[in-house]
Amino acid sequence: MKIATFNVNSVKARLPRVLEWLEEAKPDVALLQETKCEDDKFPLLEIHALGYQTALHGQKTYNGVAILSRYPIGDVVCGLPGGDGDDHARYIEGTVKGVRVASIYLPNGNPTDTEKFPYKLAWMERLRTHIRRTLLPAEMPLALGGDYNCCPTDKDVYDPKAWADDALCRPETRAQFRAMINLGLTEAWRALHNEIAYTFWDYQAGRWSRDEGLRIDHFLLSPRAADRLVACEIDRKPRGKEKASDHTPVWVELRE
Repeated sequence: MKIATFNVNSVKARLPRVLEWLEEAKPDVALLQETKCEDDKFPLLEIHALGYQTALHGQKTYNGVAILSRYPIGDVVCGLPGGDGDDHARYIEGTVKGVRVASIYLPNGNPTDTEKFPYKLAWMERLRTHIRRTLLPAEMPLALGGDYNCCPTDKDVYDPKAWADDALCRPETRAQFRAMINLGLTEAWRALHNEIAYTFWDYQAGRWSRDEGLRIDHFLLSPRAADRLVACEIDRKPRGKEKASDHTPVWVELRE
């Protein structure tokens, strides 16, 4: 099973690129983030025409997550538990062919001297609690894919010194990310690769052409999913297209 994650930075604005990628990459499951549209505005006709079923958790203008699948999606849950009124559309999970998948759009957290940074850390704590209390005890293979807005180490950012105080690289953010992994999860790409690679390049200052990027899109796998891990790759091709998202897809292949 090939499962991909892709922050599309507006599914309507990038629809030609998204459809092109789906046709070329042919993921069995695609986890999308930053769809930036309400569910009734999602381009269902075009997506369904390519053979994908959908589970949506959208929001006007901001955020928005989705699961696209060639197979039925069961037991869909929209929203991360424990939010106490948090209405940001940042999390959706469902079951596809016996694998529990989740599409995650973790808060950015900048500027760090505002309420946005504590919100980010609290959201990460909520995610860790949900994994520990609900997802792992279910003993189902689990693939948590998405834009985590976290560079796990200095190796995952083109200029560590310049980014040291950014919310994506702050020690508190990295500690929360490690705490999730310490539950027994595997960070799929780093488990198979030691080289420097990125998944996001800002539109400004020629970052893409100079390969000055960040690795912030990740898959975290439960032990049962990690045992089935065959491959994990970063697909740079979509980022080089005209009117591309500033992110590029990451995919894992799990043995059936």
